Amino acid sequence: MNPTDTSTNAIAGAIAGARRIVAVASGKGGVGKSTTAVNLALALQGAGQKIGILDADIYGPSLPTMLGISDRPQVQAGNRLVPLQAHGLQVMSIGLLTTAATPMVWRGPMASSALTQILTQTLWQGLDILLVDLPPGTGDIPLTLAQKAAVDGAIIVTTPQEIALLDAVKGIEMFRKVAVPVLGLVENMAVHRCPQCGYAEPIFGQGGAARVAEQYAVPVLGSLPIDSRIRADLDAGTPTPISDPSGELTAAYGQIATACRQRLDEITAAQPDTPEIVID
Repeated sequence: MNPTDTSTNAIAGAIAGARRIVAVASGKGGVGKSTTAVNLALALQGAGQKIGILDADIYGPSLPTMLGISDRPQVQAGNRLVPLQAHGLQVMSIGLLTTAATPMVWRGPMASSALTQILTQTLWQGLDILLVDLPPGTGDIPLTLAQKAAVDGAIIVTTPQEIALLDAVKGIEMFRKVAVPVLGLVENMAVHRCPQCGYAEPIFGQGGAARVAEQYAVPVLGSLPIDSRIRADLDAGTPTPISDPSGELTAAYGQIATACRQRLDEITAAQPDTPEIVID
């Protein structure tokens, strides 16, 4: 892929093959954003939705490892990328176009151009929702997504830790500035439960996501625990909804998926209808 290619005909609007676009974002790294994006995608799929997921972290793509895929996408019609299939999901990532050891030594505009290409030149097929796993922060890539695609909503992933919440607020403010509705917060690593004795400890604090959600009038879509099984499943390329479809962790992601769909429907219903133009 040539990151300086300016031939892509991309304008802010719908992405072919995707009915809705949802960004999964975080104000800072290390809060489990990509983990949440992958497991949420599979939970939405489990609820009967046709789901695609785009790895928009140009500098640190992780979805190929998490989903256990390494093949290079096929190219059709000269420059159209065919997404790979992983556990029923349609997947595209810059990590599928390079080797694992290849660093993306690109400045911001080059990375934004690469995102535009993989977003608009991928042959998404009949998706109900395209989830876009954004890199941490409020820089070029989230802004490029908002400019190039009609994003239906954003999910902010945070931990209860105060420093993470400060950055989550920045993420909410950024999406408000670019007129993208915030569907809600996902509080990751909310509690650790000892597997031997069952004692639960909120290692990173508690109640932080609820305070931010109340401040910005958005819901907490759900909370997730610290659990080594989530990490181990992703390291093996078989995310928890695949490895343990009837477990309590999968049920927690399912509840977040249900809340996400409800919020999308509420936001869609609240939008004014486009007036019909009739020419006699």
